Amino acid sequence: MMDNLPPRVQNQIAQFQQLTQQIQMVTTQKIQLESQVRELEKTIQELEKVGDEAIYRNVGSLLIQVKDKAALLAELKEQKDTSEVRVKTLDRQDKHLRERHQTLQQQITQALQGPGAAAAPKPDEGSGAS
Repeated sequence: MMDNLPPRVQNQIAQFQQLTQQIQMVTTQKIQLESQVRELEKTIQELEKVGDEAIYRNVGSLLIQVKDKAALLAELKEQKDTSEVRVKTLDRQDKHLRERHQTLQQQITQALQGPGAAAAPKPDEGSGAS
């Protein structure tokens, strides 16, 4: 089917497929970062509850006692803030990619429904990123 399509439409379909993959990658990264933020929030909450008991930190395969609880809290809060900024950046990127994806989908559909192509099948809407 691709052989009888104009080069412009073939290019749009290729771009559409690339955008679909990019959306999937961004979504995966965003989910992982959101999970990391939730884990950091829980860790910070638990650390703030701890009194004068010993606190240990995982460093590679070792547990190391933490001497400065305040410094550890500050480090964890900074990690959480950085992760939240990255999530917001991925949100904006995802929104932009989805807008471009939708525009390309409309252009491809119009091209396939153009003169002489009324019977041509539409792009598979079920395999796009939802």
